Amino acid sequence: MTGPTDQMVTPGTGRLAHAPASHPPVRQAKIGVLLANLGTPDNYDYWSMRRYLNEFLSDKRVVDYSAWIWQPLLQLVILSKRPFSSGANYKLIWNHEKNESPLLTITKDQTRKIAETLKAAHGDNVMVDFCMRYGNPSTDSKVRAMVEAGCEKILFFPLYPHYAGATSATANDQFFRALMKEKRQPAVRTVAEYFDHPLYIEALAQSVERAYAALPEKPDVLVASYHGMPQRYLMEGDPYHCQCQKTSRLLRERLGWDKGAIDTTFQSVFGPEEWLKPYTVEHVAELAKQGKKRIAVIAPAFSADCIETLEEINGEIREAFEHAGGESFTYIPCLNDDDAHIAALSAVIGENLTGWLR
Repeated sequence: MTGPTDQMVTPGTGRLAHAPASHPPVRQAKIGVLLANLGTPDNYDYWSMRRYLNEFLSDKRVVDYSAWIWQPLLQLVILSKRPFSSGANYKLIWNHEKNESPLLTITKDQTRKIAETLKAAHGDNVMVDFCMRYGNPSTDSKVRAMVEAGCEKILFFPLYPHYAGATSATANDQFFRALMKEKRQPAVRTVAEYFDHPLYIEALAQSVERAYAALPEKPDVLVASYHGMPQRYLMEGDPYHCQCQKTSRLLRERLGWDKGAIDTTFQSVFGPEEWLKPYTVEHVAELAKQGKKRIAVIAPAFSADCIETLEEINGEIREAFEHAGGESFTYIPCLNDDDAHIAALSAVIGENLTGWLR
């Protein structure tokens, strides 16, 4: 793969062939692939958690209440208490060996495997890295690094299978804010949601089949638990709810199961508003009361295990089911760096690089 800049640079010098000696060096042109996930605190102590939660909960895409109402509540009440409870939850799942959150560990592994896949196909012409919307490594720092490395084109890939204003859109917002700081902006593309991509559905199905094959008895119900959002967002045009429903249907069809074999629910309710229903924590308790003693839970909206899956699903939601009389609760891990998932993500990247790569 070559481009105009490649052809004008004298090999091994970093200088344009016909430029004066005073011209600054020019790097070999590359294409950047920048993966993005939600974010992670630097640690689980009070101040690390407070910085992270302040950035997250101050995002108007996440909480869209008027600032004059929301910020005093956030700064004086929520951020004086929540860092303690959130920090305690992070401590339960923290990767103490590497001193980082599981989300960061997994995202690093995903990035490395995707980079290896793209290098095998395209050599060193493609640079793969990752950033976080909140916390570190920041989107700003990674965009800057890619530009400095000579990336004249950047494909920005929010790792959310389903579109939502509070996930995909805010990641894109931050990416474009970072580009505003660049003197020489690269050409850019953003990757759309991939909730119905055949390879993504296949990867989900394989994860279910592996989990079920390892169980002595098949669960009575598979619960697909998606991250929630206020019901109001759906009414204002956010397609997230409909995309989640379609993923559940496509997964059921791929598994060859009858209608009703997969329940679609929503978790992580926050604030006083009504959110998308049914709520996972209430639904699993109701299943137990109905005599469904064995259930499995999968989280298709998360590309990597994180606090919402490792602590909320495998902790709070499991406890709700067992407290209501449930006997066997199986959490099916996120796709993480599973080979089928990496193949799906790499395929999505390849499709979006069409025209940029030969």
